[in-house]
Amino acid sequence: MKSSRVLVAGGAGYIGSCMVRVLIDHGYEPIVFDNLSTGHRAFVPRGVDLVKGDLRDPKAVRAVFRRYRGIDAVMHFAACALVGESVEDPLKYFDNNVVACVTLLQAVAEARVKRFIFSSTCAVYGEPERVPIREEDPCRPVNPYGRSKRMFEEILKDVSTPAGFDYVCLRYFNACGAHDSTQVGEWHDPETHLIPNIFKTLTGEKKVVTIFGDDYDTPDGTCIRDYIHIKDLCQAHLLALRSMERGGGSNIFNLGNGEGYSVRQIIDAVEKVTGKKVRFKIGPRRPGDPARLVGDASKAARMLGWKPTCDLENIIASAWKWELARKKAV
Repeated sequence: MKSSRVLVAGGAGYIGSCMVRVLIDHGYEPIVFDNLSTGHRAFVPRGVDLVKGDLRDPKAVRAVFRRYRGIDAVMHFAACALVGESVEDPLKYFDNNVVACVTLLQAVAEARVKRFIFSSTCAVYGEPERVPIREEDPCRPVNPYGRSKRMFEEILKDVSTPAGFDYVCLRYFNACGAHDSTQVGEWHDPETHLIPNIFKTLTGEKKVVTIFGDDYDTPDGTCIRDYIHIKDLCQAHLLALRSMERGGGSNIFNLGNGEGYSVRQIIDAVEKVTGKKVRFKIGPRRPGDPARLVGDASKAARMLGWKPTCDLENIIASAWKWELARKKAV
C-alpha cells in the first residue's frame, strides 16, 4: 500500500523534525521543506527528502508540489516565534508568518491538497478573561507574533472552502522536552525558553537564571504556564490528520495540560531530576506577563481522543538527556 505523502514546512526545526519521525513511525512519507534559518539539517532523519527553500519564494514552493505528486496533507511549523523580536521587528513576522503562508496556500490550492494542519499558539488569546482558556474565548493578541498567527487562522477559515481543503489549527501553550532518540531537542539562538536557560546555569554557560517577578497571585508568587512535551504535541497533529482523513472537517484545538506549572516548580523539578542546584535571582516583572496562562484541552480530548502523557519530570528528564547528548557531541 502506498504511503500518504505529507509536506512538513519547517520540518528541520524543533517540533517539525519530531513530527517527521512520528509520521515515519505511523506509515506516512514526510517531505521536509525548510530554509534552515532556524532549523538544523542534522534534525532531518536519514532517508527523508529535505528540500531547502523559502516559503516566500512562489517558484520554490510550487516546484515542491510538482516534484512530489500526490501530497495528501501539509503541516506548517515554519514560523518566527519570538515575542520580543516580533515587537522589535513586526514586518519580519507579518512577512514570514502571514505573507509566506499565503504563498504556501496558493500552492496548496493549485495542487488540490485536501488537508492542512497549522501550528498556532496560545498567543492569539492575549490577556485571558478566564483560566483555563477555551477555544471559544476572545482572541485579542497583544503582540505582532500573536497577531500574525491569528491573521493566518482567519485566512485559513476564508480560503479553505473555496480552495477545497480542510484545516486544523492547533494552539500550543509551552512546547518543551526532547525526542526519545536524543536527536531532537531545543536548540535556539537566541534561547528564550525557561527550561533550556535553566540548563545553561548547570552547564556553566550562564551564571544565573532570572525569575521575572515573585509577587504574582499564585501559590508561590511566580508565573504559571502550561508546558507540553513535543511528543504529545506531535501526537495531537497525528490525531488531527487522521480525523480529517475520516471526514472530521476543519477545527481549532487548544493543546495544554490544563493545570500548568510555576517557574519555581520548574526549577524544583530540574533540581530533582538532575541532582544539581539551580542558581537564580529574582528580577522585576516583565510588562504584559499574566499570572497564569493555562489551556483547556478538553475539546481535543473529546473530539480527537488526545491527552498529554508526559508529566513535568518526564519533560525535564528528556530535555536534560538531550542537553547532555548535545554537549557531548559538540
